[in-house]
Amino acid sequence: MPQKEQGRGAELRRDKPGRDGGIRSTIVIPNYNGIRYIENCLASLEDEPARVTVVDNGSTDGSRQLVQEKFPAVRLVALDRNYGFCTAVNRGMEESRADKTAYVILLNNDTTVRPGFVRALEAALDADGRIFSGAARMVNMRCPELVDDAGDYYCALGWAFAAGKDKPTADYGRPREIFSACGGACIYRRSILEKIGMMDENHFAYLEDVDIGYRARIHGYRNLYVPDAVVCHAGSGVSGSRHNAFKVKLSAKNSVYLVCKNMPPVQILLNLPFLFAGFFIKTIFFLKKGLGKSWFQGTAEGLRLACSERGRKKRVRFVLSRFPAYARIQWELWRNMWYRIRV
Repeated sequence: MPQKEQGRGAELRRDKPGRDGGIRSTIVIPNYNGIRYIENCLASLEDEPARVTVVDNGSTDGSRQLVQEKFPAVRLVALDRNYGFCTAVNRGMEESRADKTAYVILLNNDTTVRPGFVRALEAALDADGRIFSGAARMVNMRCPELVDDAGDYYCALGWAFAAGKDKPTADYGRPREIFSACGGACIYRRSILEKIGMMDENHFAYLEDVDIGYRARIHGYRNLYVPDAVVCHAGSGVSGSRHNAFKVKLSAKNSVYLVCKNMPPVQILLNLPFLFAGFFIKTIFFLKKGLGKSWFQGTAEGLRLACSERGRKKRVRFVLSRFPAYARIQWELWRNMWYRIRV
């Protein structure tokens, strides 16, 4: 189990006043062996009006000690081993409840933020109480003229994808509604988190951000892309390349689980031809990449998880009053198959 919080405590937090003189957001940064990135990430936040919590997932590379020594104003939560992205984020959100901030911002350790990041995200959610999340404009750290993520979408093929990947940053300067916000750099409204629940730890990592955005949509809330909040992202800073056995296996498992958890049986049947097509295309893709074994293993694990007691406990219960939300989501699932090509 996670250890009790170690290192720096609440007495070492430094409040940086915003335009209204108050701190309204807590930034939660999961860290696992992020020695190459964590110092630059935290340094970029020093002038941002937010409290910062780093949750260390049992790092062995000295990154936890670096945070303790160089950033005494940061709250550090030390776990005894790697429990995954979801557990780290949840622990950070739980620890930050005492801050009584209206918003929680998630940030990957392999990022740096540009000035005004926090206020831009806050302003987007201030505009409408029905907005659950806001996604920052993530740009490629090595080629900042290219987009890394400009909001996430999900489609009837069972695929989640980032808008704008490797496209010119200038083409993604307008805010818009999205399906979900990438957990690498986004803001959540705390009051809605209390209603719909935090990250589902059955995911461990990958697609957990799509899942929480999906749940918010089912409850009638909205998710936005906020281009004025800019983050430079190294990408695959911990797991390695874009496609590797670890990532493919987890993503395959979570893809199956995501469908079974959030779609009522009738909706699954409605989308079944598209889901089979999406699975077939992905199978061919990963076989060509030499990752077919990881893909099949992950798919099997996803089916077992969905049918297990712990998986069934997390299913979103269908409520008739939410039918309009399901209808809107279904329309988007079909529409986003076209978006997959276009965005």
